[in-house]
Amino acid sequence: MGTKHTATLEHEHALHHEHAHDHDDHHETFVSKYIFSHDHKMISRQFLITAVVMAVVAMTMSIIFRLQLAWPGEKFAFINAVLGDKWGKDGILDPNMYLALVTIHGTIMVFMVLTAGLSGTFANLLIPYQVGARDMASGFLNMLSYWFFFVSSCIMLGSCFIDDGPASAGWTVYPPLSALPESIPGSKLGMTMWLVSMAIFIISSLLAGLNYIITVINLRTKGMSMTRLPLTVWAFLVTAILGVLSFPVLFSCALLLIFDRSMGTSFYLSDIYIGGRPLDNAGGSPVLFEHLFWFLGHPEVYIVLLPALGITSEVIATMARKPIFGYRAMIGSILAIGFLSFIVWGHHMFMTGMNPFLGSVFVFTTLLIAIPSAVKAFNYITTLWKGNIQYSPAMMFSIGLVSSFITGGVTGIILADSALDIHVHDTYFVVAHFHIVMGLSAIFGMFAGVYHWFPKMFLRMMNKKLGYLHFWITFISAYGVFFPMHFIGLAGVPRRYYTNSEFPMFDNLVDINELDTIFAIIGALGQVVFLFNFFYSIFRGEKAPQNPWNSNSLEWTTPMANIHGNWPGKLPVVHRWAYDYSKPGHEQDFVPQTVPLAEGEHDGGEH
Repeated sequence: MGTKHTATLEHEHALHHEHAHDHDDHHETFVSKYIFSHDHKMISRQFLITAVVMAVVAMTMSIIFRLQLAWPGEKFAFINAVLGDKWGKDGILDPNMYLALVTIHGTIMVFMVLTAGLSGTFANLLIPYQVGARDMASGFLNMLSYWFFFVSSCIMLGSCFIDDGPASAGWTVYPPLSALPESIPGSKLGMTMWLVSMAIFIISSLLAGLNYIITVINLRTKGMSMTRLPLTVWAFLVTAILGVLSFPVLFSCALLLIFDRSMGTSFYLSDIYIGGRPLDNAGGSPVLFEHLFWFLGHPEVYIVLLPALGITSEVIATMARKPIFGYRAMIGSILAIGFLSFIVWGHHMFMTGMNPFLGSVFVFTTLLIAIPSAVKAFNYITTLWKGNIQYSPAMMFSIGLVSSFITGGVTGIILADSALDIHVHDTYFVVAHFHIVMGLSAIFGMFAGVYHWFPKMFLRMMNKKLGYLHFWITFISAYGVFFPMHFIGLAGVPRRYYTNSEFPMFDNLVDINELDTIFAIIGALGQVVFLFNFFYSIFRGEKAPQNPWNSNSLEWTTPMANIHGNWPGKLPVVHRWAYDYSKPGHEQDFVPQTVPLAEGEHDGGEH
């Protein structure tokens, strides 16, 4: 069986090799090279730069609504300049636009930046490189996945410029607000565009996910067994499987909502009155929407987190100059997180009136997922322990991820318990929790990946001092924004409210919102440092050496030039796992995967 598999792989790689030379033989145009490229390296750069642009838009939105939360009723010329007279008259944010900004900010960050930006960039860049393939299994589908993502992003942004305003039912778009165009201004054309954008985004994710899975399973180079794969590839593989299994459920969820909005069906509607007038809809349930939405929504947390954790595994091992601690346990934890993420969605729904016994089942499975998560955190700490640590900007962000993953995970235990969750449900405690555990951890992982693989993507180095400045501003301001939110959440302050000034019991908490907003503005300015460093380094950065981090994985064995097929000539043959750092008996503190095993030497991945 093993010989047959090897022969099949060699045949596939021969075909890929010929395909690579076919590419080199014909002259590429600007359009085929930079726009409709089939090359995984170019597509990864397209995903990254699109995600950076979308992140700037989402960050600007968050600053606008945070100004309103901190100083309700105050006039800001900035708001008028950005939103115009209709939504920011006299510099005061319109209440309808407040909810719309919260909705679009959340949607862009969760889907366009953290899902497509993280997986689209790094799965595309690293999977063919690290498994030793010429390219993705299908370059055409890969190109399509990016362009579906781009069109989806354009429709989402376009919805911000229509008369009635963009969708405004929160990023979870619960019916009946989202199902009835007459319910609020933000449920008219803006909501339809939101749904169309998400449907196209799901197509993009499915095309990409299938491509990633097939590439990892079928196109590994000779000697690259599953237990020699870097943890990045394991993380991308399980992430793609989660997406392929859960995104179709969100697609059906959105499709039924489109039917309710446009075709008079009642999947999510029943006994609705508007202005005292009963509607004809009967028999549906908004709780059905919640089940369908959160069946994707919780795996989505790990679709966002797992790639960041995979990147962190690679960066920490490389920069600590030590083998990753518990390689097989790390693989097991990725698989366990992937499996358990499908049976915990009900913890978002403790307030829907679900049967208490069913609630207790979801409490149990949610607490259970803390175990593989803790395995990852402890293994990172053990890898760092007594390592010869090199504090590159990528390493700083990776350590920051470990910090935020633990901090957010602790509050997750509170929200996992139905008896505790009902007291803080829909308060700022929930906002604080998921921004730290999902938002910050994923963003830190994304930054770590950008700093670490920037030399591979753009053949230049980013400025290290600006990287340190960016890390410290981001790390301090991020905790400054989200840590105090736990306290106003425990005090009962509800999220998504335009202002809490109607509730005298919250008057003493206004100062905390002001503090959060000041840190948010400082954090946004910190990202300007990154943007300057990023775009300046693309064109003017110092030329990158062949292997700037002395890393073992295969991507650093390719020439420092973006050629089709990745390797000129034959594909590399793999002899060992990716984490032979500081191994006794070797002159250097790293041993690339292409170096044959000496007599009597053990392969860390196989043992």
